[in-house]
Order: sequence, then structure tokens, then C-alpha cells
Amino acid sequence: MKAVVQRICLSVLACGISCIGMPLLPAKEFLTPKEIEKIQEAQELDKRVKLYLDAAALRLKTVEERFRGQESNPGDPLEFFSIEEMLEGYCRIVRSVMFNVDDSFQNPASDREKLSKALKNLKDTTEKASKDLQVLKRLAEEKKNEEAWNLVSRGIEITGGAREGAETGLARFPGKSKTKTK
Repeated sequence: MKAVVQRICLSVLACGISCIGMPLLPAKEFLTPKEIEKIQEAQELDKRVKLYLDAAALRLKTVEERFRGQESNPGDPLEFFSIEEMLEGYCRIVRSVMFNVDDSFQNPASDREKLSKALKNLKDTTEKASKDLQVLKRLAEEKKNEEAWNLVSRGIEITGGAREGAETGLARFPGKSKTKTK
């Protein structure tokens, strides 16, 4: 009986060690090397947010083109990304923007004018993205692409949350006031 228990314990231990030793597959990078380089160079919040949002908009545009049958040109930085990877990338980018803005929002030393500019850009961009995502949802339905439809739905939810957060932030930090005090 003791030998059986020892064997079971060793088997459990071996399984545990093998699971720990198995490398987890890293998630595919959702930004291109050029986008990463530009974002790393942009130290000011408003510029960094703009770069992120441009990358997000490019993904939505490219997804729509792919749904409509247009393939990427050779050398296009998104050439080897699938529709689903680009939609996942879009969601991750918008979440990254939300984290960047929230960090700045929580930091009392951050430049409130740049924060306000970033929030305005986020609000404007998410308003347009919401419309684009509705088109993509319809296209995913037409193509019967359930995974893309689910990712678009998640994108709609994240985009709505980002827009609401931007509106709340703008109400608190509207930017430069046009009135002068005497």
C-alpha cells in the first residue's frame, strides 16, 4: 500500500513539475515593430495616445478591407495578421490607452492640458470607432465569422467604456479655459 501511495505522489509531483516547466506561449504582439518604436519615443501622453489610437483605427480599416475581399499589399505591416488578430489587437490597444490615461489621471503631477488633449482625442476617436465597429459586426455576421463577431462585440463594449471614461475625464479636466481672470 505504501508503494502505491508513493507512486501516486511521485506521479502528481512529476505532473506538477512538468506543468511548471512548460513554457507558456507568449501572446502575439499586437503592435508592429514600427508602432512600438514610435510609441516608445513619444513620452508625452497626448502624443502617445494619438499613436495608439492611429494604430487601432488602422486595424479597424484593414479588417473592413479584408472582409470586403481586399488583401494587404506586400510589405504592409499588417499583412500577416488575421482578421481575428487585428480585432484582438484593437481591443488590446484601446485597453492600453485606457491604462495610460488612467495612470496620468491618477498622477497629480501629470500635465492636465496634455491629459485633456488625450481625453478629447480618445472621445472623438471612440465615437468614430463605434460606428466602424457596427459595420464590422454586420460584415462578420454576413461572413458567418463567429469569432470575429465575438471580438467585434467585445471591441464595442471596450470602446463604449473608453468613450464614457473620456467623457467623465473631460468633465473633470476640460482643458484650457477661454476666460481670463482679472
